[in-house]
Amino acid sequence: MKKLKTRPQMLLYAISGMGVNLLNLMMGSYLCSALLTGGFKDEAVKFQTFTGSDLVDYAVWPIFALAAKILDGVIDVPMASFTDRLRSRWGRRRPALLIGLIPMVLAYVLFLIVPQKGATLLNTVYYGVILCIFYSFYTLTMVTYYATFTEIVETERERNFISNVKSVCDILYFIIGYVLVRMLLNGMNIRPVALIVLPMVVTMLIPLFMIQEGSSLDGKVGGKDTVGLFKSLRYTFRNRTFILWMVCYSFMTFGVQLFLGGINEYFSYVGMSMILVMATAFAPVPLTLLLYNRLQKKHGFVFAFRYILLVYTVGMIAMFATGRLADGSTAKMACSIVCGLIASLAIGAMFSVAYSVPSQLAADEEKVTGVSHSAMYFAVQGLFAGVATGIATGIVLTALKANSGQGTVNGPVSYMTLICAAGTVVSFALTFLLPRSLKELGKESKT
Repeated sequence: MKKLKTRPQMLLYAISGMGVNLLNLMMGSYLCSALLTGGFKDEAVKFQTFTGSDLVDYAVWPIFALAAKILDGVIDVPMASFTDRLRSRWGRRRPALLIGLIPMVLAYVLFLIVPQKGATLLNTVYYGVILCIFYSFYTLTMVTYYATFTEIVETERERNFISNVKSVCDILYFIIGYVLVRMLLNGMNIRPVALIVLPMVVTMLIPLFMIQEGSSLDGKVGGKDTVGLFKSLRYTFRNRTFILWMVCYSFMTFGVQLFLGGINEYFSYVGMSMILVMATAFAPVPLTLLLYNRLQKKHGFVFAFRYILLVYTVGMIAMFATGRLADGSTAKMACSIVCGLIASLAIGAMFSVAYSVPSQLAADEEKVTGVSHSAMYFAVQGLFAGVATGIATGIVLTALKANSGQGTVNGPVSYMTLICAAGTVVSFALTFLLPRSLKELGKESKT
């Protein structure tokens, strides 16, 4: 694959995933929540649910929601093998991007249709199947895109640059998703709002023009071998550094995705301003990423990673305490801003590590073995993340919603941020098992 040489090229390439990620945010944080009224205050139900009533069965839907997220993780593996081994005259990555993108967009649109009124089994099965289709092809699209982070640039510094720019783009689509979309939901129903953001998916067409790779019909990529599914898995799972990282990453993902998946219900339930908190959390992220990078350059990756875990934990605990203050009070508004600022010190870097670590470990292995299978690293990461997210949003969040109703501020949903904090505390403890090679990642030599 032809390498990107200039910072403007790398900047443009890092923007590519923003639209697809926004659709995933809409699906996970809004559209799935819109199927159930539990957790929303009365005035929010008509805007943040499809029809103002339950559309799926509380007992059956968690099974589908968990299955969809686990499938999202499990299917990463064959999808990664597919894109790593794809043989075509146009290479591997561009055809795989198109094969994933088109069905994903179709599934997103189909999710906005309501087959029947009421919480019926037909609705539950319909939305469960469409959700599985969406996540399957979202996986193929993004695992292909992330795999190119290893291949389209040359050095660790360039990979970190793309990863950091991608993190800033994540914040941009978060601002769109959690601030602008939330503002629209004050007077519009979620279904037309979901269609308004759909055109942003065209950003994924950028790689189709920027990726330049030769034919892969001979089974080789740039003179390097590709490997089959099981051999690729063996290479990946015998990388002890990567697997230990996956354990830490999974608990962090649980803590982050539970918050993002239940963000709508949480802020509605505890009477905090979601727009205010998210704006103060996301706006400073480019600056807080600079701080994170300075810590990594001076002390190494693990030190910087522990820092963001501790900061996020403090932010979640502070948010729990703020939610108990009187609605509409000056103290609650001021504390909400403080919570957002604390979160800003961690959020951007939490997304950056998801791109920088596996892409660098895949590049290191390619140098040693001569085997090109970078997509599998992101696939296995997706497997771990899918299980963690499924437990967080499919089981824990649904249980909190089912037992909260539309009532008091001290109900189960209000404890969500404490559960998020517990996940990142466990992740912090597990960082002490990480090997020295990962601790030194990104650290600049003093010589």
